Amino acid sequence: MSTQENFSSTVSFIWSVADLLRGDYKAHQYGSMILPFVVLRRLDQAIEATRDDVTKAYETGKNRPRPILEKTLLKASKMSFFNISPQATSRKEGEEGKTVLEKITEDPANIADQLISYIEGFCIDPSQAEIDDMDAEVTITRIFLKHFKFRDKVSDLNQADLLYQIVKKFTQVDMSLETVSNHDMGYIFEELIRKFSEQANETAGEHFTPREVIKMMVNLLTAEDGEGLSKGHQIRSIYDPACGTGGMISIAEKYLLNLNPDISLQLYGQELNPESYATCASDMLIKGQDVKRIKLGNSFSQDQHPTSTFSYMLSNPPFGVDWSKVEKKVRDEHETLGFSGRFGPGLPRKSDGSLLFVLHMLSKMKSPEEGGSRIAVVLNGSPLFSGAAGSGESEIRRYLLENDLLEAIVALPDQMFYNT
Repeated sequence: MSTQENFSSTVSFIWSVADLLRGDYKAHQYGSMILPFVVLRRLDQAIEATRDDVTKAYETGKNRPRPILEKTLLKASKMSFFNISPQATSRKEGEEGKTVLEKITEDPANIADQLISYIEGFCIDPSQAEIDDMDAEVTITRIFLKHFKFRDKVSDLNQADLLYQIVKKFTQVDMSLETVSNHDMGYIFEELIRKFSEQANETAGEHFTPREVIKMMVNLLTAEDGEGLSKGHQIRSIYDPACGTGGMISIAEKYLLNLNPDISLQLYGQELNPESYATCASDMLIKGQDVKRIKLGNSFSQDQHPTSTFSYMLSNPPFGVDWSKVEKKVRDEHETLGFSGRFGPGLPRKSDGSLLFVLHMLSKMKSPEEGGSRIAVVLNGSPLFSGAAGSGESEIRRYLLENDLLEAIVALPDQMFYNT
């Protein structure tokens, strides 16, 4: 089977699982219910190849100090994560060749408790966690239980007599590393998120940006780098301050890797919605990216990359986002720090924070001596025209033009974004 056929059949199969939810759940709920199981099945098959080695290492060293044990288990797993739940570290006679999820389906009466226990057994490389701030610690367990709210989903599906059926269905899809590469897994995620977004009838343009638009943005971002970007070992960083499920930075990554397979890319992002953050963080984990570079929080009031600068920045922030909830922090930074902060040029009206995203990204540009930065951002028409002379919007536009920061404005066709 070709890569394209394998990709299409996997997407179609996962999409068909959503049919089980019809009647019990609304169409806009399908994505939030199904995507965590996509991630779990991928992780389930990823750990299988070294599960016995991890189990042996765990049994031998479980009384050692935790840091030493973790290093031993990471070495045994040959990945950046492992699982030491009772479900993963026990294998009875006759269970050879069965993944943990496949084993769990053999006990339908206890499937909910076993699933949660399995999730709680996932651990990741401590260097990938925010160890200095335990409230923001990145772990697979935290992604599932706190951000995906997986415990509630498991309980709801169990009560609806759907949990066993869904888990059983997912054990029939092959998302192993041998069958689905990390690159193809990114495409699968992207396509599923697109289809679920269509079903959800989300706020216009809020969740999904057409890949053609992203590819054009990346082309514009990299145009000035010329052949230098495509030759030899290069290091570049990519950032999206409203990253959603990570589609923009993932497509930018694919484009640049196709241009130069030797390039080293560091993907950064921040997202306000916990479920979108969880999907993005899961995608980064699966692809082997450093998951702690993806942050949760409001980019205006909780800048999680305060001292960082980036080679490329691209974003499609929500159109016409109201920033009145964070007005005090934004205004305080504007008045106290001025141009040494992010919002020195001015503040737009509270009903539309699009230009705040632009200012936020400008503050993260590298100096010309460091190689400089380029930014591509999708906006609606409002930032071009709103605000009379002397208003916040006008002063921001003046700042962009007088400092020669604006290179091009590209008009996109009407109705190109879903639900616009």
